[in-house]
Amino acid sequence: MHISNLSTLLNKFLTIKQLNQIHSLILINALNHLEPILVRQIIVSSGSFHQTHITKYVKLILNHMQHRDVSPLGYAIRFLCQHSQFQDAVVLYVQLQSSGVFPNTYSVSSSLKAYGKINYKVGGISVHAQVHKFGFDGVVYVQTALLDFYSKMGDIRTAHKVFDEMSGKNVVSWNCVLSGYVKYGDLDTARHVFDEMPERDIVSWNVMVSGYGRAGEMDRAYALFKEMSERSSSSWNVMIRGYIDCRKMELARGFFDAMPQRNSISCISMISGYSKCGDVESAEEIFDKEQEKDQLLYNAMIACYAQNGRPKKALQLFDEMLQPTLNIRPDKMTLASAVSACSQLGDLEFGSRIESYMSDVGIRMDDYLSTALIDMHAKSGSIDKAFELFHGLQKKDIVAYSAMILGCGINGRGNDAVKLFEEMMDSNVAPNLATITGILSAYNHAGLVEEGYRCFNSMQKYGLFPSVDHYAIMVDLLGKAGRLEEACELIKKMPVQPHSGVWGALLLACNLHNNLELGEIAAAKCFELEPDSTGYRSLLANIYAYSGRWDEAKRLREDIQESGINKVPGCSWT
Repeated sequence: MHISNLSTLLNKFLTIKQLNQIHSLILINALNHLEPILVRQIIVSSGSFHQTHITKYVKLILNHMQHRDVSPLGYAIRFLCQHSQFQDAVVLYVQLQSSGVFPNTYSVSSSLKAYGKINYKVGGISVHAQVHKFGFDGVVYVQTALLDFYSKMGDIRTAHKVFDEMSGKNVVSWNCVLSGYVKYGDLDTARHVFDEMPERDIVSWNVMVSGYGRAGEMDRAYALFKEMSERSSSSWNVMIRGYIDCRKMELARGFFDAMPQRNSISCISMISGYSKCGDVESAEEIFDKEQEKDQLLYNAMIACYAQNGRPKKALQLFDEMLQPTLNIRPDKMTLASAVSACSQLGDLEFGSRIESYMSDVGIRMDDYLSTALIDMHAKSGSIDKAFELFHGLQKKDIVAYSAMILGCGINGRGNDAVKLFEEMMDSNVAPNLATITGILSAYNHAGLVEEGYRCFNSMQKYGLFPSVDHYAIMVDLLGKAGRLEEACELIKKMPVQPHSGVWGALLLACNLHNNLELGEIAAAKCFELEPDSTGYRSLLANIYAYSGRWDEAKRLREDIQESGINKVPGCSWT
């Protein structure tokens, strides 16, 4: 085909198949100078293509392109930003500069957006210098990109300085500086900017309302909402989100029901809010009524089930999502929730199916997903697999450490749990309540009383306060070591009412060490808290028998037989 014909074709809207054929001709005939035009045309025509495939295709061409031109590269940088490939956009911008090609206004403004999204201030500042160098100071959308960048970085002073120096401010520029003050938490200055705006659009109103909502000032948010002459779905969603964050679900539901037109975000916000309140039934109602269910809606409902102790329902919905008729592909968030459900059930088989699915569809493991798998394998007894995943993490956070420490604790690997805890502390990762539960369980299994005491007493140093379950573990630890009086004193000093697990741990220790006096006290509390449980009566009967009080032991055992309820032969409070 003649070169002029190819050039003409590349100025038309083409299918992906046609673009592939043209690319082949370019490569066969060494027409490398046409590659920049090809990239531009792929991007222009990309609206009807599968975006993930197109992004990969564009990056593949760019990596092998011999003739670089600023126009298609600028298109490509903007295209990558539009599809959240911010790291790749930054890499391409750096490559553009190193190849000696001067940037244009599109590439500069897009690179500023990318640097803002990846939170890399130094890179954005270097682009700011290039704005001056290449004379882009007077371009409104470049200045607006700078303003938006500094606002995202939390550098509101520089952002306002850029704003003051702008010659042609438009509503987008005003919205950027307004958003900066809202993000910074300076609502008084934000309101001053809002009131001074020569022109407001719906974004301006939404930003100000969301600022009040995030600050919990819902009265001011509502007052501003009522003043709006025009409202979008985002306006309603901002109000719903604000009431949810304030734990006012009835008001959030009122706004949700009154919405003229709901969208997926509205439903997801409500499901998330009900999930946090533990109201799974109301979340189900929202989910079931929605006719057009997308991936995000399924994610919200699966997460709701997993976070509220309904793992079977979470996996049933995950299975439903995989049905070919739905054509909805799970993402990493879906998979993490499904793995969490497997972890709760101890269903390693289903978890392995999820891992196979990830491998089959090419989903890359990230730290978030790996941590969910670590928790599942650790709780299912596959502690070596959990360690393998843990060591492969790029960044070990508190969630990953907690999962491993707890896993080691419940799998009898106390020494490993202690080493992990020490490693975590050396890495300046502060523990949370789950971490303390894990390490105390490990100390308990290993019989390390003093170490357990030190850990328990150090909780307030990290701003943590022991839960009833932490006390139960400490009572069990002291009790096993024969320090029953100390265990009893610890219970008396508890700032909250002990549950049956705390008294049960003491009763179990009294049975172990044949302490009748404290055993009777602990048993009485257990009977009061759980009158239908025969396990506690069985333990007290054993203590009576060891102490030679056969009549009391016989009476308790007859009570157990008459109740018709089988006793629980063994139980653990750790």
